[in-house]
Amino acid sequence: MVKQLKTSELFDCKNSYLADFFAQYEYPWQMLPHIKSHILSLIEKGLEGFTEISEGVWVGENVKIYPTATIEGPTIIGSGCEIRPGAYIRGSVITGEGCVIGNSTELKNCILLDKTQVPHYNYVGDSILGNHAHMGAGAVCSNLKADGKPVVIRGDEAIETGLRKIGGILGDNADIGCGCILNPGTVVGKNTSVYPLTALRGVYPADCIVKAQNEVVKRK
Repeated sequence: MVKQLKTSELFDCKNSYLADFFAQYEYPWQMLPHIKSHILSLIEKGLEGFTEISEGVWVGENVKIYPTATIEGPTIIGSGCEIRPGAYIRGSVITGEGCVIGNSTELKNCILLDKTQVPHYNYVGDSILGNHAHMGAGAVCSNLKADGKPVVIRGDEAIETGLRKIGGILGDNADIGCGCILNPGTVVGKNTSVYPLTALRGVYPADCIVKAQNEVVKRK
C-alpha cells in the first residue's frame, strides 16, 4: 500500500512546468508547503505563452474567465482552462491545461494537473488532483482535523506527515461522486471511482469502485 501512495504511482505528470516539481517528492503531500515558492520561481524565470492579468496571476493562452470569478495571486492557470462564474481562487494555486474550475468552487494551495474538473460547488484546499480527475457537484476536500493536530495518512500503516492541513490526493482519472466528503489526508488511487454521498477516510487503491467507506471492489 505504501508504494501506491508514491507520487510516481499516483500521477503521470508530463506538464512542462510541473514535471520537475513532481519528480522532487516521493509522496505528493510533501509538495504542499512548497507550492507557493514553486509558483514564484516559475514567475521569476518567466512563463512563455503566459500573461499576467493582475498582480501575481498568470494565465496561459485561450483561458476563459467569467467576470464574477475572483483570482488572487500567486496563481498560474494553464492554457485552455475555464474559470466559471463565482469561482474563488485564493492563491498558491497552479493548474495544468484544459481544467474546469466551476461556479462557486473555491481553491487554495493546491495543484490541478491537466484536464482536471472541479465544476460545481467544490472546495479544494491543500490538495493534489491528478490528470483527468473529476469531482462531482458538492464534493469537498476537508483539509483540517477537528482537533487541529497534524494529519496522518492511514493506509496499511500510518504515515505521520507533520502537516496540519492536507485535503485530498486524487490520482489520475479518479472520479469522485456528487456530495462526497474527503476527510483530511484521503488518498484515492488512479482510475478509481467513488459513489455519491460517500464519506471517504484513509487510502483507496487504484482501479477500484468505492461503494461506501468500507466497501471497495476491484474494477472489472
